[in-house]
Amino acid sequence: MKYSRQREMILNNLCSRKDHPTADELYIDLKESLPNLSLGTLYRNLALLSENGTILKFHCGNSDRFDGNNNLHYHLICENCNRLYDIEHEPLTNLNSIFAEDYKGKINSHLLVFYGICENCNCSV
Repeated sequence: MKYSRQREMILNNLCSRKDHPTADELYIDLKESLPNLSLGTLYRNLALLSENGTILKFHCGNSDRFDGNNNLHYHLICENCNRLYDIEHEPLTNLNSIFAEDYKGKINSHLLVFYGICENCNCSV
């Protein structure tokens, strides 16, 4: 992938966050430091970075959310607010070998997403 200053700043911003922003949220945050950034450029860079595995992309309700942490970890998508949250738990690395026992192909990794109600929405119910 060819170097791009804008892509590097998008990635750095995303990797420094824990809130799993939407493209619009990233755009608002980046616009001050990258005044010439267009929404189209941001979307193209997010697509490129997610397609090559540098970042993670999750469809949550009516929008996509992005995660700069591509290390093995788990998420919850809140069915009420459509936000994405990290679930703090040691990765279950043995899942690959457990499922590989009954699969004729090769399992290299896994992605596990839970659906439910986040702590903030659960407290307001």
